[in-house]
Parts: sequence; structure tokens; C-alpha cells
Amino acid sequence: MKIKVGNTTFDRVEYDAEADVLYLHVGSPDLAADFDESPEGHALRYDHGGRLVGLTIVNAKRLLDEAEPIIVTIPERVTIDPALIAPAVQPAA
Repeated sequence: MKIKVGNTTFDRVEYDAEADVLYLHVGSPDLAADFDESPEGHALRYDHGGRLVGLTIVNAKRLLDEAEPIIVTIPERVTIDPALIAPAVQPAA
């Protein structure tokens, strides 16, 4: 599964249902060299060149249940269509 957020396509998608946290990565999470937090409370990870390589969406399922777009500022404000991440937080069949 791939999820595109703004100009970044994340090719690693992991959901922790117990914590309700969605982890999105570009390649290996080991690429992260710098960490930040968006004004909305989501964790942002950047590589040595300043490219976004990781995004952690806290309360992902709860945000989806609100049926509103998810906002992440990275540094520009990006709106995520809930339909893009819904498959990642659904239980496996």
C-alpha cells in the first residue's frame, strides 16, 4: 500500500490499532535524521537533506471516524482525504 500526502508518497504503511497510530515512511525508517512535530501534533521525520521521510498520524482511526479531512502542516498545510488512509487502519480480513 502507498499513501500520498502532499508531495510525498509513503511506501511503508503500518498501523498500531492498540495505540491508534498510523506510521508512514518513505523507505527505511532508519533514513530519519531530524524530527519535528506539526502544529496538529503529528510527528514528522526528515532525512539528512531535509526531505520528509516519515509521518506519524496520532489518533488516526478517531480522526477518520470524524469524517473530516486530516490536516498536517509540513511546513505547508496539507489536507489528507480520509479515504486515502482508511484502508490502512481497517482490520485485516
